[in-house]
Amino acid sequence: MTDRAGTPAQASDLIDVHALVRAYYELKPDAADAAQRVAFGTSGHRGSSLKTSFNDDHIAATTQAIVEYRTAQGVTGPLFIGADTHALSAPAMTTALEVLVGNKVRVLVDEFDDYVPTPALSHAILRWNNNPATRAEGEADGIVVTPSHNPPSDGGFKYNPPHGGPADSDATGWIAKRANELIAGGLREVLRAEPSAVEQYDFRSRYVEDLENIIDMAAIKRSGIHIGADPLGGASVGYWGAIRDHYGLNLTVVNPAVDPQWGFMTLDWDGKIRMDPSSPSAMASVLAHQHDYDILTGNDADADRHGIVTPDGGLMNPNHFLAVAIDYLYTHRSGWRADAAIGKTLVSSSMIDRVAAALGRRLWEVPVGFKWFVPGLVDGSVGFGGEESAGASFLRFDGTVWTTDKDGILLCLLAAEIRAVTGKSPSELYAGLVAKHGDPVYERVDAAATPAQKLALGRLDGDAITATTLAGEPITATLSRAPGNDAAIGGVKVVSENAWFAARPSGTEDVYKIYAESFLGEDHLRQVQAEARLIVDAALG
Repeated sequence: MTDRAGTPAQASDLIDVHALVRAYYELKPDAADAAQRVAFGTSGHRGSSLKTSFNDDHIAATTQAIVEYRTAQGVTGPLFIGADTHALSAPAMTTALEVLVGNKVRVLVDEFDDYVPTPALSHAILRWNNNPATRAEGEADGIVVTPSHNPPSDGGFKYNPPHGGPADSDATGWIAKRANELIAGGLREVLRAEPSAVEQYDFRSRYVEDLENIIDMAAIKRSGIHIGADPLGGASVGYWGAIRDHYGLNLTVVNPAVDPQWGFMTLDWDGKIRMDPSSPSAMASVLAHQHDYDILTGNDADADRHGIVTPDGGLMNPNHFLAVAIDYLYTHRSGWRADAAIGKTLVSSSMIDRVAAALGRRLWEVPVGFKWFVPGLVDGSVGFGGEESAGASFLRFDGTVWTTDKDGILLCLLAAEIRAVTGKSPSELYAGLVAKHGDPVYERVDAAATPAQKLALGRLDGDAITATTLAGEPITATLSRAPGNDAAIGGVKVVSENAWFAARPSGTEDVYKIYAESFLGEDHLRQVQAEARLIVDAALG
């Protein structure tokens, strides 16, 4: 961690917005250079125009590929599109609109030319497709132009098919391959036109007015609790004021500023500006107000992540809040199916496992990536799906789907509901869970790995683990596939009674990530981390 972490950004930390946008149009990618090709990660294609990894050619080709993909899949309805506040989002959205209109796709943009959070777009897709009258016009899908919490120099581009959530790897693999073919062909097959023939959609009002069907807004209002909401300069900036006004809440929008340089941010752990509401360093300026509100929240640039700050506990660890949210929801949502499972990613805290067992609910553990929760949220068989990186969504009061993408606004409002209904802060409630189930220590660290080792780790089978103990305890499971859906996890997870670790290769650096947790204290966690390196290295040969 840099010694500047948590300190205000200086002029030297800020991007040159004009240079960034100029590079978007002027720099042309080399299709033969892997670093300049379209590549979809767990949340779309991301890159920077200055590195020739997010430029006009990339977005034109990717949009054309999406048009061809949706046509092949028989998607004939409208395409919803929205963007966040990153500097590259506006030009990328213009490029996408040119291609969509050029291909005669029916496009719906925000009625007020407002920014569109990822959950609001997912909500719009599902609202259209779940209404028989609108669905009869053809299924809808969508595009969100956002690199999420990434630094101001980055751009991002996500495709959400008709189920409303992140596209699966089959879809993104096809789209990326086709986009790179189009770039290599000089974009000769890309159709573009003046982006004038578009329709409008009120994302904000429809999302805000529907919140009463998933959050007890009346209880929050009755309680009179003072809520502070900081959009961190992101797409939720217009939504929090609308929520306050529509429901009559005692809510303050802490910082309504929008600045593509994010000059008001404090630096993250590595000295970069990063709008991560789960990072104490990035949230330092927000934390300065923790005693001014009963609940204080933050969102990232596209509002799919949440940060929860309480007067007594400060910024909650995302795993801690997920455990509290699950314990509360499954005892306060009588309209959910009795067999609705609890969804978690395999690198989330085992505190969730213990909470699920105490609730008598089935735990559904899946690989990293919110896309895995989509089917269960759609059919109501999963009541809640959450990731350790502060992303989650859950069902409406009646057990039907709300969003199939992460919803940071929703989780922030849930924190307010929990405070209003229980009279306790989420951090106080977590202390109660610790008293019942133990106090886990969780951390993610990196270990060096060559590209060949990373490739091998991604394909490693759990049976290749020969160790029989982990930090003094017998190993009870060695996993290379997720217990919930039997999908490959792209690495391994090793479990004992009171500890576990998971190892997964990084997609961008020559390292692999080690997630580890222990219920036996800090020293035991360090032993788990040390042995994890030895176990993985031995398995990789």
